[in-house]
Amino acid sequence: MRARPLVEDLQFRAEEVYASFGARVGAAVESAQAYLLSLQAADGHWCGELEGDTIVESEYLLTLHLLGRSGEARARKAAEYIRRRQLPRGGWAVYPGGPPEVSASVKAYFVLKVMGDDPGAPHMVRARDVILGLGGIDACNSFTRIYLAIFGQCRWDSCPAVPPELILLPDWFPLNIYRISSWSRAIVVPLSIIWACRPSCPVPDHANILELHRPGAPLEPRRPAGGLRQRLWTTFFRAANWTLKALEAASLTPLRARALKRAESWIRERLEGSDGLGAILPPIINTVIAFRCLGYPLDHPLLVSQVGELEKLEIEDEDTLRIQPCFSATWDTSLALQALLESGLPAAHPALEKGARWLLDREARGPGDYQRRSPQAEPGGWFFEYRNPFYPDADDTTAVLTALSRLRLAHPASDQDRREALDRGLRWLLSMQNADGGWGAFDKGCDNEVLTFIPFADHNAMIDPSCEDITGRGLEALHHLGISPQSAALRRAMAFLRAKQAPDGTWYGRWGCNYLYGTWLALRGLAQVGEDLTQERYQRAATWLYRCQNDDGGWGELPTSYDDPAQKGIGPSTASQTSWALLALFALNHLDSPGVRRALEYLLRNQGPEGGWRDDYWTGTGFPKVFYLRYHLYAVYSPLLALGVFQSLQALEGTTAPFALIEEMRA
Repeated sequence: MRARPLVEDLQFRAEEVYASFGARVGAAVESAQAYLLSLQAADGHWCGELEGDTIVESEYLLTLHLLGRSGEARARKAAEYIRRRQLPRGGWAVYPGGPPEVSASVKAYFVLKVMGDDPGAPHMVRARDVILGLGGIDACNSFTRIYLAIFGQCRWDSCPAVPPELILLPDWFPLNIYRISSWSRAIVVPLSIIWACRPSCPVPDHANILELHRPGAPLEPRRPAGGLRQRLWTTFFRAANWTLKALEAASLTPLRARALKRAESWIRERLEGSDGLGAILPPIINTVIAFRCLGYPLDHPLLVSQVGELEKLEIEDEDTLRIQPCFSATWDTSLALQALLESGLPAAHPALEKGARWLLDREARGPGDYQRRSPQAEPGGWFFEYRNPFYPDADDTTAVLTALSRLRLAHPASDQDRREALDRGLRWLLSMQNADGGWGAFDKGCDNEVLTFIPFADHNAMIDPSCEDITGRGLEALHHLGISPQSAALRRAMAFLRAKQAPDGTWYGRWGCNYLYGTWLALRGLAQVGEDLTQERYQRAATWLYRCQNDDGGWGELPTSYDDPAQKGIGPSTASQTSWALLALFALNHLDSPGVRRALEYLLRNQGPEGGWRDDYWTGTGFPKVFYLRYHLYAVYSPLLALGVFQSLQALEGTTAPFALIEEMRA
């Protein structure tokens, strides 16, 4: 019998290997689908744990102390959780793998002293040394200083002015509350009540942390010097801050009573139908403290309800208790549906219909803060949490639109509701598009960088400008809704992404860490609407991805890259970020490279026996440089999405073994 030529033999052997590999991918997809379906709640939604740093537990413990409840078992367990999160060298980081951070460390040290930890204990000595090395209390951010002032650990005159009169400023005024981001707005309005009332909640002498003050430190922390524009505005706001404090000291605040009443009404209006103000922990805590400042008794129904919202965020184990910053129910549900659909689960599957019905019930149908900057916007869109109707956002809305547009509900009336919701959601999304073509999260035109120089704006979250990741999701949603590539809205969004691409081919990630997240979503969105990604400018992204691929085949990027762009794409491999990198490469039509194969092997090798994956490092972003998140379900539906897309693309390409695999075997 004539021997087969070498290339033909290699092709035959490669196809055998490829068939085996394809079976492994298929088995991984089926296992991941089953696991994700097992996590679905009875009413159809998904909600994984959302994990933040110990600032969350620290602020919760301080609130319990203010309410006279620091002796409860939940407080002792939360303190134990903080102890276990301490770094070996002594401080506390705001993300795994990160350095100690001064504000987080000061708060943790303080609450542990409040809970009775001996300042001479080794873990407290190490913490104190690290904190003083970072600058002590005097280096903390503004919000931390205000919290410390409440408990007598910081002078009120060292805190920036947050006057409640801000709420009286008209919409046309450059510094009114509707020109700052929605999350800062929800934090600042109750905080302004606190600042005006200057409450005092003393702690026992043993809990004082005056030892964390450094002699000779400035009364207020200084920001790093910037350009001329920043220095001019910083000088202006410092002068304004000094003037406001002088007026306060002289009791020259004729509008104070009116402002406090307006702020109180503003908060109460937004508690209607919501899981607390903004449905996130910092505004809820500030609301509890503000209500106490206004004289609400502990048994007042509104105060009780807000404390109850905090308690819902608890996750209790045998020895510890941790607090979620909020719930991610709508987000998790929409992304879980997308992953299941992309991985081949039939659109008529009952679990998908239940999830779709749950999302339809969460549509924001009433007025919201977004209408102050976008008055033409009709109610619509979706919010992140279970109940937060005043604050739909573009990111969740695009994710929900993408999921619902690919489903059909069995009952005609229900499917008509779906179509009408899609229409409202689309109109809302288009009304929120910014002048630069991109989308921010919650508000339109919220991009005045001058606001970032306000003294209390050092939490890096005062504005809500257009961002690449949401805009990429927006393009994908418009594609699935059948919007023509020639439409003005779509062309403007594409132009925004082209303008934001970095020279190395990447995009910044605002809501996920970081360039891996932004690059994936930008490329996927552009690919969906027909952009030619064979162009060299886009293929540079593939070169960058392969260059930063880890030896184990995966990808990882720590939040360090927000502080130092030279660290972009660098970090221990995670299942989430490996999946995002793969999805970016798939958008670039890289299906059969050795790098893709190694990454797929990484996912197959690290899948757990239950069908999911686990990220040990955090890949979610709250406020860049300040607050990060670990979405526990990211490590389930992101790999499922990547493997599902790979299967679909391979089916379109046919079953012939990739030439790259033949070359690999030849070598």
